[in-house]
Amino acid sequence: MDILLIGSGGREHAICRGLRKSAQVGKIYCAPGNPGMAQIAECVTLPPGNDAVAEFAEKNGIGLVVVGPEAPLCEGVADAVRAKGIPVFGPSGAAARLEGSKDFSKAFMVKYGIPTAAYATFTDPEKAEAYIRSEYAAGRGVVVKADGLAAGKGVIVASSPEEALNGVRECFAGAFGKAGYRVVIEELLEGEEASILALTDGKTIVPLVSSQDHKRQLDGDRGPNTGGMGAYSPAPVVTPALMEEVRRSVLDNFLRGIREEKLDYRGIIYAGIMVTKNGPKVLEFNVRFGDPETQAVLTRFDGDLADTLLKTANCELEKADLIWSPEPAVCIVLASGGYPASVDKGHEISGIEAAERDGAIVYHAGTALKDGKLVNSGGRVLGVTARGSDLREAVRKAYEAVSKISWTGMQYRKDIARRAFNR
Repeated sequence: MDILLIGSGGREHAICRGLRKSAQVGKIYCAPGNPGMAQIAECVTLPPGNDAVAEFAEKNGIGLVVVGPEAPLCEGVADAVRAKGIPVFGPSGAAARLEGSKDFSKAFMVKYGIPTAAYATFTDPEKAEAYIRSEYAAGRGVVVKADGLAAGKGVIVASSPEEALNGVRECFAGAFGKAGYRVVIEELLEGEEASILALTDGKTIVPLVSSQDHKRQLDGDRGPNTGGMGAYSPAPVVTPALMEEVRRSVLDNFLRGIREEKLDYRGIIYAGIMVTKNGPKVLEFNVRFGDPETQAVLTRFDGDLADTLLKTANCELEKADLIWSPEPAVCIVLASGGYPASVDKGHEISGIEAAERDGAIVYHAGTALKDGKLVNSGGRVLGVTARGSDLREAVRKAYEAVSKISWTGMQYRKDIARRAFNR
């Protein structure tokens, strides 16, 4: 079976590596891919638009299309490919609104009894600012979110009324493009975050192993939000009892909701969870694998990834055999100087081969070839990932590998998995 994988980041490199292990996989095409993926697959450049993806898949006899990023899913690429009779791992455009619109997602959660923060939605900046002032006057903090897709950066966890008001002004001033012209303001939840990913084919829903992301740029969860500076799996905060509660109150209700709404959902659902004193509450839904959670989670997957994704696409998830290593895994993101603001690009990267020599895996995210040399080309550049007999060993191996990699301006957090150790 030949596969077309859409995407170019660390998440897609991890998926590509997992697919490559399958005996039933022939050729893997990655569109557009990256230099790391090019080592194990053929990278292709497709014209923009859903039709180009569907036509390439049909012309090349593709047996499965796997969509990594959220943007093409929200644009309906899965619908275009399915119209050709080709299996796709990824929800329809209508179902992808669960990530593409935070307002739609929150309304869905409320309708189907999925625990989440109280919220209000605004298209008028003055009304949004008045709401913020009233919330803080009542002693409640808020989170400001751009309604649409903003590459993981359209969320302002406000530490003061002024920061919340500035966040609203940024949204309506176009800081996040059209995504910010509708704003969702949520109750600020307190607790510890965890990431729960689950496969679903619309009939069955199966959670993967737990993980925890690190959104803030700097150690100690300081600095601005990013797309994610590292992750580890499993997350100790997700006890068996908590996982059962998430399954009952979140995943089962999610499955009921997509059935009743008749949403064609064959892919992964990512539930960002805040574990509060009143139980788990959903911060957001994503309609694709998380990044960098995928790098940690799939590093622990010892089953046949291609078979699992194909069965999900063909509504046969109940037949899939998910096999997990008991060994924890950790992913440390190496980012460019200036990230998450303006990024300093084009510097030669060294040390990847040395980093992988002792068993670590280096997933490419924002890399490119320039005059035959590997350089940084994006904000998040590499995801250095390792498994260990326990979490401390995984962290030690990952940071040891990190110490061998360098380029001008490289930055990373030095406290990945600290919450687990603090517990």
